[in-house]
Amino acid sequence: MKGPMPLKQTNTLSCYHCGESCPTTDILEDDKYFCCEGCKMVYGLLHAHGLEQYYQLNSSAGTSQRKKHDTVHDHLDNPEVVNQLIDFQDQKYTVVRFQIPQIHCSSCLWLLENLHRFEGGIVSSRVNFLKKEAKIRFEAPATLKKVVMLLDSIGYSPNLAKVNKDEPGKTTNKSLLYKLGLSGFIFGNIMLFSFPEYLGLENMSDRLFRQVFSYLNLVLILPVIFYCAKDYLTSAINGLKSRHPNIDVPIALGILALFGRSAYEITTGIGSGYLDSLAGLIFFLLIGKWFQEKTYQRISFDRDYRSYFPMAITVVEDDHTRSVALEKLRPGDQMLIRHGEIVPTDGVLTSNHAQLDYSFVTGESDPVHLQQGDKVYAGGRQTGGAIHVVTDKKVDQSYLTSLWNDDVFRKSNPQGLPSKLANKVATYFTTVILLVAICTLIYWYPINPAIAFQSFTAVLIIACPCAVALSIPFTFGNVMRILGTNHFYLKNTTVIETLSEIDWLVFDKTGTITLNGDQKISYQGIKLSDEEESWVRSLVDQSNHPVSNQISHYYTNVSTEPVTSFESTTGVGLRASVKGHSIEIRKSQKVDTESFQPDRGTVLMIDNEEKGYYVLRHKFRDNLNKVIGILKQNYRLSLLTGDHASEKPALEEIFGTESHLLFRQSPRDKLNYIKSMQEKGHKVMMIGDGLNDAGALKQSNLGLVITDEVNNFVPACDAIMQAGKFNKLPQFLTFMHQSVKLIYVSYAIAFLYNIIGISFAVQGLLSPVIAAILMPLSSITIVLFGIGSSSWLAHRLELTSYKML
Repeated sequence: MKGPMPLKQTNTLSCYHCGESCPTTDILEDDKYFCCEGCKMVYGLLHAHGLEQYYQLNSSAGTSQRKKHDTVHDHLDNPEVVNQLIDFQDQKYTVVRFQIPQIHCSSCLWLLENLHRFEGGIVSSRVNFLKKEAKIRFEAPATLKKVVMLLDSIGYSPNLAKVNKDEPGKTTNKSLLYKLGLSGFIFGNIMLFSFPEYLGLENMSDRLFRQVFSYLNLVLILPVIFYCAKDYLTSAINGLKSRHPNIDVPIALGILALFGRSAYEITTGIGSGYLDSLAGLIFFLLIGKWFQEKTYQRISFDRDYRSYFPMAITVVEDDHTRSVALEKLRPGDQMLIRHGEIVPTDGVLTSNHAQLDYSFVTGESDPVHLQQGDKVYAGGRQTGGAIHVVTDKKVDQSYLTSLWNDDVFRKSNPQGLPSKLANKVATYFTTVILLVAICTLIYWYPINPAIAFQSFTAVLIIACPCAVALSIPFTFGNVMRILGTNHFYLKNTTVIETLSEIDWLVFDKTGTITLNGDQKISYQGIKLSDEEESWVRSLVDQSNHPVSNQISHYYTNVSTEPVTSFESTTGVGLRASVKGHSIEIRKSQKVDTESFQPDRGTVLMIDNEEKGYYVLRHKFRDNLNKVIGILKQNYRLSLLTGDHASEKPALEEIFGTESHLLFRQSPRDKLNYIKSMQEKGHKVMMIGDGLNDAGALKQSNLGLVITDEVNNFVPACDAIMQAGKFNKLPQFLTFMHQSVKLIYVSYAIAFLYNIIGISFAVQGLLSPVIAAILMPLSSITIVLFGIGSSSWLAHRLELTSYKML
């Protein structure tokens, strides 16, 4: 679709929004023509938000205003400024993330995710509603300056200041604090001015005194309603306009009912109204909102910045390498990125060339070819041999988290039962409460109008599904925090719900149930010269596969040479050219019988001549027997491995004859096995190391990667566990499964609260102020129950709940 066009005359058949020609049968609204429902919807949202300045800026009349508007953003033409703001850029795409404080409702979400309707070149935009953050991917003719100007013109000016990623917990919603302070100040003063009413003053002068203060209260309440309560009113209006009433509709109706009744009583002189109750209502609603926001910020802080992925990166220092945790990586460090590894932070390529797959960032799978000195962006996966990259910034852990949760890697799993229940509650709750409130008003009005309005408002305020809505994010958020503290990292809360439906566990062998670095390795065949050993080590150093690492350790004291024409075939082996010689390491093609027989292991070829083979004797992880024994009690188990069957007797003793043990399985075989189990109705969890089983991890209902502090992160996985915590795998699974049950208990508490609260409200026994106090208290109760009960459950399962400083 074209970018924004100048305004058209209303008597022409051109789309008011985009300028395209309209058939005579197309859509007409407000005397304006639109070429499609999308353009009409965008116009409707802009109109509803009072953002028609977008059309003014893009009209011929707005040319001078637009030029002035352009000048404000001239600094965004500076390449150095652009480089500081963007997350990624190649020859085709640019990716940027913006903090947009104005995001507050579902209409904002829809509008910002349809930016491609405004500006040619914008490919996609995704919004993180809770963080008020938008991720935008664009190409020419769009530029960063044009994107920022577009956001400005539709009322969503981005915060271009870089957020301090090391101290995210200190970010504060200042607007909420201003509203909270103002409403509290006015609440206190209205109570002060209401003393004549409280004291029951009745003589003429006292009544005049009381009436003056009543009008003062009426003036004071206006900023409370139209500023402090603006978010509730706006959200309710937008919900009604979109024909999807939200939970703010009852609250907004209660506020307006109290104000309308109070204004009527004061102006007619029949009473003083309920402005003290109204001010208190809004004040306590804002306190509850502040508490919820602060609690979620705390959980988000732990999730994004303290629960680092169990990933490490190899750093080169004085021709020696060492493993460094991501959070300790600093600008100027030289990273060694092997084949298949993810680049964790931005830097500059110091190797001659590189081939990076940025599908993790852009969704495009074509490798990007880089030369020495080129910029390398975080999120790229090296598809060639090992490369060296010098970092120019610290690792942005929240960026890696956002990439992990990108739409490209989402599985099409259906929602779990808790989320389904929450969605049903949100859908029907508002309608039911409105009916109850109206019935209460009709019943009480003939008897006592004062009680009628108070009861009507109390029902609307106290009956809030916030407690149900908060149950999942706070309980599961705490579960994710606790698991992260124990080095078990979840992609999102949906993983917990998915796990509750799993009935079959499938294990990979090498690197999953075996220890990396502790295998015994030997070489058998023609003796290699020192130069040939150097060639072999040069090849295996390009890969992070456990077998490659073992062969590299076998030649620890051997020097390396530059490698060219590197190739890696998943499930087969490695090939490259070293000093003009073809070096290949691959799996033996000899077919085993199912009985135990010696195998030639990993074959070495030099210049297409077989020189010999490496034999590895794996060592199983500690407590493997115990872990598998516990898991067999609750799940069906399978083992899929590309290795030979020489260890079948030992594995049968561990897994039992009732488990499926399959050998010489290619990556495609593993994926097909998972698919066949799913076709039979099973919910499958794949547990692997993320190297030769990426396809199976993606196909499974839930994929878990076990990592030995190496950079083998797989975007398609749903969880990552540090290998040292393997013995706690049964506790982790039990913890997540039991956490789902805690959600149902939370729902029961919330529904019980609503039933009791509404029963008092409809009888006229509950004032709106008390209802406003009880409503956030119910939310606080659910939050404390979710966090407290999940922390208690973790303690009972001997999981660490908090990090030791």
